[in-house]
Amino acid sequence: MSANRGIAMNENPESLESHLREVLSGTRHFETAAQTIARMMLELGVEKVTRGGKTTYDFPFFRQGAKHIVGWYEETNQFVNFVQEAARGGSGAEQAFVLVGEPGNGKTFFVEYICYKYRRFLSKPENRKYTIEFINLKELGTYGKINVIQSQTFEDPLILAMNLFESQEDSRKRLLGLGFKEKNLDRIYHMWRPLGACTEYIWNDIRHHYEGDIEKMLEHVRIVPVPIAESLGIVTGKYSARDKITSSATDLLGEEDLSRLLNLADTSNPYKYNVRRGAIARVAGGGIHFSDEMFKNKKDLVQIYLQVIQNRTIELDGYKWPIDCLVIATSNNHEFNRFIAEKEEGPIKDRSTMCYVSHNTDYKLQEALTDYAIGSEKKFTVTGQDLHEDPNLNYALSVAVTLSRLPHTNKLTPVETMKLEAGEVAGEKSVRTLIEVKDMLNASQDVTKRWGQKGIGHRGLGRIVQRMLTMSETHEGGCLFARDAFKAAEREVIDYVAESVDREKFMKDLQTARRLYKERIKTSIFNAYRDDPNAISKDVMDYVNMVIGIDSDQLGADKIWRYIDPQTKKLKPIKIDERFIESVEARIGLSNKEMRETFRTTIRKVYGQKVATDPNYNFMDNEALVKAVTDVRLESEVAGAASLAGALANRTNEENLRIYNRMTDTMLNKLGYCRTCAQKSIEYFCEKVDES
Repeated sequence: MSANRGIAMNENPESLESHLREVLSGTRHFETAAQTIARMMLELGVEKVTRGGKTTYDFPFFRQGAKHIVGWYEETNQFVNFVQEAARGGSGAEQAFVLVGEPGNGKTFFVEYICYKYRRFLSKPENRKYTIEFINLKELGTYGKINVIQSQTFEDPLILAMNLFESQEDSRKRLLGLGFKEKNLDRIYHMWRPLGACTEYIWNDIRHHYEGDIEKMLEHVRIVPVPIAESLGIVTGKYSARDKITSSATDLLGEEDLSRLLNLADTSNPYKYNVRRGAIARVAGGGIHFSDEMFKNKKDLVQIYLQVIQNRTIELDGYKWPIDCLVIATSNNHEFNRFIAEKEEGPIKDRSTMCYVSHNTDYKLQEALTDYAIGSEKKFTVTGQDLHEDPNLNYALSVAVTLSRLPHTNKLTPVETMKLEAGEVAGEKSVRTLIEVKDMLNASQDVTKRWGQKGIGHRGLGRIVQRMLTMSETHEGGCLFARDAFKAAEREVIDYVAESVDREKFMKDLQTARRLYKERIKTSIFNAYRDDPNAISKDVMDYVNMVIGIDSDQLGADKIWRYIDPQTKKLKPIKIDERFIESVEARIGLSNKEMRETFRTTIRKVYGQKVATDPNYNFMDNEALVKAVTDVRLESEVAGAASLAGALANRTNEENLRIYNRMTDTMLNKLGYCRTCAQKSIEYFCEKVDES
């Protein structure tokens, strides 16, 4: 029958022609897996951001939901570029995307997030994937009791449409007759591939049965949606590396099915192979295959992955099933290093885009990850009482784990590195120095020596929180007290860090974290003394505004300077107190006029840069400045931190007891403390430990 014959109007919504009309009208899509995933990721647009001193791009797609991807700017950019290139038919179309890094740094979470979002995306009617079923096969007489066969690799109906006739030209003419334009067909045929072995065999069986009558042949074709079933591994599927004895090629490719052989008249019919028994076929119709810990697999399975990635086919005994899927894999550093040390395994690396994933090293972003580890569910003591969380708990945990992930270098102190990485001020040190340190470390051939590759990971953080929850002090006081986080973290290092050099380094990092925590406690205590949650913040901004106004031409003899508050946009007066300015600068260690002027210039410059983009910026990230202002105010109001500590420690005096009770009341009602963590924080403030 001529391929030019017009297609009769067929109201059956499950017919091939009905599906083709839907594609023609734009209500359904014909795309590769990479094209669909790229469309999904770019649906919400792109934002330009600055991270670690470099301009990069952020994709809102990765930031959706209560539990989303945190950080990962370089990794998400690399992944989006990889998928886009694969969507254009570039080298990414014949490669896997492999995430390599330390355990517990979010690799699996990243892939599972993408898979979850992809299933949600495909569940929308306009994004559904469709495949073909052959029905009423009993009429052919060679399929026994089998009456319906669905494409084993969930082939798109357009693949059948492009292979409808033995001649590709005839198939193209039929599509033109339906209304497709030459330009549309050029794009569609760019994605042409042959039918899978069993689909091709069945279609030829039907052709021979009806002597090429295409209309009768199409009566045996039904178009159905591809099921989106996470539990069945359809559309998105995960294959975790198995024990060397139990794993086999069958897990990936499938195997011969005896029950099918008993029904098939022709034993050479490739439908005798149940390829859906393998993980690849279930995602072969535009899905995502997730190979967890790929390099832990036996060599023969890795070789199968090489074939699947490179040729995009499932091959069994010479039969081939073309596939369309995105392969994403993960590997820990140890397994990856062991694997690439075997030179003969080079081809699989050549067929992969390697993405080296570090731990999160931005302590501000870490606060969101720490929230994940602590959990959002309300907690209770063993006796059923509400368990309070110290307002400093997240900070203490975040700083502790972040410092453990940062390198010790001659160019920057750990605190300077931490602050620069978070986009904060670190004295005179510039972000350029941080970039130099990163570039130097990332040039190492040994992945474990690169930036952020060592440290306490997310699983370790989870264990630290678990340890805190098992402490008797936690349940006795009814509070997760922040200082206890350091004891739990030390236990984590002792129990889980094998190398003595790393253990020693992490213990030093925890001591640095303790000192930062002590400074935060000092600030909280003074805020409580002043009965104002923002007392220190206001004092710091007073210093900043005085430094800006001291050289102003508009400053009169009364030393009153008026400035526009960036938050309220209203004019505010401030009296320049030169004694206060000089006292703060003396505390910082600025001993001469030149040093003071250099520091003031830096403050003015930072103010101009930061406040322009964030009117709420308050310089509280400048540790040296905050400490100096706190010490000066304590000195002027209570003769110094030591005097306040003495008063709080010695409560036999009625005045001291009154101060203690008033401060405790402020901490409870204004600063988010409970009685336990308020009292313990005051006791800690009074101890001469962990001082900077």
